[in-house]
Amino acid sequence: MADTIGKWAPGSSYGPILSQTDLYLLGVELELNPILSNSSETFQLIFNMSTGQTGGYNHESRDRDIPFTAKDEPATMPRVEELIIITEHSPWCTIVKNSQGVTLGDVTTTLFRDYTEKTVTEKEFESLPPRLQEQVRRHASQQNAAGWQQYYSPAPVAPSQFRRVDWLRERLFFDKLIHREGYAKGRLGFSAPNVYVLSLTAY
Repeated sequence: MADTIGKWAPGSSYGPILSQTDLYLLGVELELNPILSNSSETFQLIFNMSTGQTGGYNHESRDRDIPFTAKDEPATMPRVEELIIITEHSPWCTIVKNSQGVTLGDVTTTLFRDYTEKTVTEKEFESLPPRLQEQVRRHASQQNAAGWQQYYSPAPVAPSQFRRVDWLRERLFFDKLIHREGYAKGRLGFSAPNVYVLSLTAY
């Protein structure tokens, strides 16, 4: 795989690993791994936020699945100890940490855990319009039923039992990470080179 050659090759013997403070003081611009920016010529990542399943394909051979062997590649260059990920599709902020430098595997694993192991609070759920509340409730019911009687409406589930991934509804697949300074400032009150916006797609 061409993207693993050279600077994106896994390992700890090259380049600095920058802390959040380093990024502010040095004003370094980060280069995002082509797999995360969806610009790789050899590998298109397929990552399901609900199941955690990862894989991919080559643009020239879309009918053949390729394993996600690039998990240990650095997410950015220079490498960083921390990535901050936000998305227009949810109100939460995911912080990916690795003192040895954040990898592609760190990104997918942390996003999966953040959205499947954490629940939506009652206050967060009530902030949604009624129509979207119903969509989240329906999606959660379908996921729990695993396809069985998915068109029947069960008794309402307490909001505290909704996982964050249910909030995403059908947009469960990773598309790419984008650096959007204006959006980051609007959401977080600040922008930094390691703040990225997550774009998601439907089935």
